[in-house]
Amino acid sequence: HHGKERPRLPMCLITLSKLIVTSHSIGYFLITIFLNLFLCHSHERETTTWDHPEMIELMKSLSDLNEISFSAYRTAMKLRTVQKRLVFYRIQMLIAIERFDIHGLRGQNDRLIDIGDMTTILHSLYATINDPTLDLPLMLDLAINWILNVYDSQRTGQIRVLSFKVGLILLCRGHLEEKYRYLFRLIADTDKKVDQRKLGLLLHDCIQVPRQLGEVAAFGGSNIEPSVRSC
Repeated sequence: HHGKERPRLPMCLITLSKLIVTSHSIGYFLITIFLNLFLCHSHERETTTWDHPEMIELMKSLSDLNEISFSAYRTAMKLRTVQKRLVFYRIQMLIAIERFDIHGLRGQNDRLIDIGDMTTILHSLYATINDPTLDLPLMLDLAINWILNVYDSQRTGQIRVLSFKVGLILLCRGHLEEKYRYLFRLIADTDKKVDQRKLGLLLHDCIQVPRQLGEVAAFGGSNIEPSVRSC
């Protein structure tokens, strides 16, 4: 690329992305390689980024919302923008919970989930959207990109199942109280009680979203310990 042309994905990587829709075993293997090894080089800034060009554009668009004065409204608008771009406003929360269970994630919140398994579940979620115009390979790329940016900035290729569930539930379509109840159930024991460690994990996962949106300072910063101790 020359001048200030926006970085583009090589054709081979676009092909890999499309493979994921048509091949379950090979596609998921290749997308794992893609997301773990590929670096998109930005010649304009002379930096290296993990982000898909469309994700870069999305994050740039969020800066336009910084003129909103109240932090809660500003954060909500940013999250809504991400939700719409990833088309998660068309995915019901109950459908997501159902897919988690179908793919064996019930009661597995402390274990790690890799990119291949995350992609499998995301594919099954997007498949519920009956829209032939939906660019499924792009949506998968962006959804994985977002989840990894929020919970795996070092690109280890794995995150906690709890983080994966929290990240998707926060984006799904659903009533706020239902989301609260589900998030509580994720960390509650059989007596419907929560210990400090699990509450800390949940709050940590939740605060990563405003952190990614550049709004963590408005919610007390990244240190969740005072909130845990106050409960």
